[in-house]
Amino acid sequence: MNYVTLELVSKSYGEKMLLDKIDLRINRGDKIALIAQNGSGKTTLMKIMSGQVAAEGEHAKVLVSPGIRIGYLDQEPEFSSNETVRDAIVRIDLPEIKAWASHHHASMTANEEALHMAALLMDDHQAWDMESMIMQLLHQLHFDDLEKPISQLSGGQKKRLAMAMVILSRPDVLVLDEPTNHLDMAMVEWLENYLQLPDRTFLTVTHDRYFLDRVCNQIIELDRGKLRSFQGNYSTYLEKKALIDESNLTSQDKAKQLMRKELEWIRRMPKARTTKNKARVDNFEEVKAAAARVLYKDKVELQIDMQRLGSKILECHHVGFAYEPEKWLIKNFMYKFPNQDRVGIVGPNGAGKSTFISLLTGVLTPTMGKIVHGDTLKIGHMHQEGLEIKADKRIIDIIRDIADYIPLKGGGKMTAEQLLEKFLFTRPQQQVYYSQISGGERRRLYLLTILMGNPNMLILDEPTNDLDIVTLNVLEDFLMDYPGVLLLASHDRYMLDKLADHLFVLEGNGVIKDFPGGYTAYAHWKANQSSTSTITANTAEVKTSSSSSQSESDRQDIRKALRRAEKSIEQLEAKKKELSEKFLLPDPKLEDLQKWDKELKETIVKLEEVELVWMELAEQI
Repeated sequence: MNYVTLELVSKSYGEKMLLDKIDLRINRGDKIALIAQNGSGKTTLMKIMSGQVAAEGEHAKVLVSPGIRIGYLDQEPEFSSNETVRDAIVRIDLPEIKAWASHHHASMTANEEALHMAALLMDDHQAWDMESMIMQLLHQLHFDDLEKPISQLSGGQKKRLAMAMVILSRPDVLVLDEPTNHLDMAMVEWLENYLQLPDRTFLTVTHDRYFLDRVCNQIIELDRGKLRSFQGNYSTYLEKKALIDESNLTSQDKAKQLMRKELEWIRRMPKARTTKNKARVDNFEEVKAAAARVLYKDKVELQIDMQRLGSKILECHHVGFAYEPEKWLIKNFMYKFPNQDRVGIVGPNGAGKSTFISLLTGVLTPTMGKIVHGDTLKIGHMHQEGLEIKADKRIIDIIRDIADYIPLKGGGKMTAEQLLEKFLFTRPQQQVYYSQISGGERRRLYLLTILMGNPNMLILDEPTNDLDIVTLNVLEDFLMDYPGVLLLASHDRYMLDKLADHLFVLEGNGVIKDFPGGYTAYAHWKANQSSTSTITANTAEVKTSSSSSQSESDRQDIRKALRRAEKSIEQLEAKKKELSEKFLLPDPKLEDLQKWDKELKETIVKLEEVELVWMELAEQI
C-alpha cells in the first residue's frame, strides 16, 4: 500500500538548487534512510514530505493517502518554556491521550463524579493501555518526573521528549531527523528494536551506520538535487556504490583517453570547418566535460607540526571524584596513557563521561588521587557544545582570528585559505557567514580550529553529532592517521569500532572497566557475560593488584596482540561466509563440494583457536 508520493518536487534557496524535480514513493513497510552531505537538502526534503515546507515546481505534487498520518521528529525540537513534560504529552492530538489527561486531572481534584466520567471516557477510548504505554516509553527514555518543567531540560532531553511524542501519536509514517542524537547506546538499541517491527514505516536521516545496517531496507542518496535509490541495508549500499564509483572511474579514464585523441584532431583540423567537422568539435566539448567530472572523493589531508610527546604523557594515580560525599562518579582509577593510545569512552547518559574528561583536561580537580600532565603534553579538546562564536563572522575570518598561517611538518607553512581548502571548504564557501553553514560544517570547522593549535592529544566529546555520513568517513580517515593520543567519547558504535583499540566503560558506582577491543567486542562480551566463565571482567578499580606486576608497555603489547587477533577473526569470518555461500551455487560439482567442505571445517577450527587466543589475552589486561 502506498502511503506518500512526491512527484517532480523542486526546492531552491537563492541560486542553490537543493531538489531538482525529484520523485519519491513510500510504501507500507519501507524503512528508508536518506544519505547526503550536510547542506544538500535532507532536512528540506523531510519537511516537504511532512507538510512543513511547501514544494516548488509547476507540476510538483505531494500526495498523502487518505487516513495516513505522518509524524515528524525535528532535529532541534522547540517547546514552550511554560510547559511540563506532562503538558507536552497532553498536546498530542489523540482521543486516548485526551482521555488519559482528563482522568489524571479528575484524580487530582478528588471529585468522584468527574473521576467516574473520566473513567468512562477511558473505557470508551480503550485508554487504560495508553497510560501504561506512556509511562513505559517515558521511563525507557529516562523520564521519571512528568511534572518537570521543560525549561529545566537539556537539549538532549528535549530531543528524547519530542521522540516520545512522535511515537505516542501513533503515526503511519515516521519522518525522523537524526533520531539517535543524544541517545545512549541502550536507548539506540531499544529504538532499533522498535523500528525493526514489520509494520513500521519510516524515512530517516542519521549518521549511525550500525543503525542503518540493522534497521533500514532501502538507502536513498541525495546528490546535487537528484535522488538515487538502493535496495538493501547500508552494507549493501556500500557494495553497490563501490561498483558505481569504479564504473565512473573507468568511464572517466576512457573519456580522458578519447579527449586526448580528439584534442590532437582539433589541433590538426583545417580552419575551413565542414558540418561534419563542427559536429566533431561539439562532441569534443562533451568528452572534455566527462573527463573533467568530479567524483566527490573528498579527504582531509593535513600534516600538522605536532609537538613530540615525551615519555610521560598523562597519568592517573588512584583518581576519584564525587560531587557529594560517598557518591562516587569515579573511584580509584589508575592509568598511564602511552603514545598513540586510542581509547573510547562509553557509558549511559549521566554516568560521568563529561566529568571524566573535565578531570583529564584539568577543568575539575580530583576529590582523591592526582592527575599528572607530561611537560610536552598539549591537549586539544573538542567540546560537545561546539564552537562558540561571539559575533557572526565569515568562515575565513574565524580562522584568521586564530592565525593567518600555521607551520607544517617539514618546515612549510599553510595560509588560512589553503588550510580551509584542506578541510573541504572551497574559496566561495570561505566567504559564507558562520550562521549560514550546516551543523556538520560547523563541527568540521571546530575541529580545524582545534588542530591549528597542533595538539598531541585529542579529546573529542561526541564529535559525530550533526555530521553527515560523508563527512564522518572523512573525519575517521583523518583520525586513523593522527599521530598523537586519541580519546573519544561517543555513542557512535561504528566509529568506536573503527578507531578505538580499547574502551573505558563507566559502569556506575565509580567503576571504570578498561575493556580491550571496540564496542562490538564489548557488546558481545557483555551479552555472554552471564553464560560464560571464559572471559573475566577486568575493571580499572581492581587493577591495584594486577597493574603493580604488569608494566604499561606489557599492557600495550597485549592490546596490539588483541588487535591482531581481532583482524584475524574478521578475515576468518569473511572466509567462512564466502565458503558457506559457495554451497548455494547452482549445480556444483561433487569434488568442489568436498573441497569447500574441507576448507570450511579448517576455517572454523582456526576461527575457534583465534577466538580462544583473544579471550586469553583479554584476561591479561
